[in-house]
Amino acid sequence: MPLSALLARIRRLVPKSNAQHYDEIVRNFGVGALRPPPTPMSDGELARAIAEFLKDSPSAQSVAALGRRLDPTSPL
Repeated sequence: MPLSALLARIRRLVPKSNAQHYDEIVRNFGVGALRPPPTPMSDGELARAIAEFLKDSPSAQSVAALGRRLDPTSPL
């Protein structure tokens, strides 16, 4: 799945009130800290990963946890 399509799916899952979380996701994809899933994720899987990420303030730890959810082979 192209990154733009993944980000569009994520944008729909992140409430506007959590724009800083979405911005952090975009930034981390841009610098290579986050990678798209190697295999497509279902809407439910992606929603659970994003919900978990939204529980905390954006940080290196929360980004790393999201990265492991998106790509379990991630070195984060």
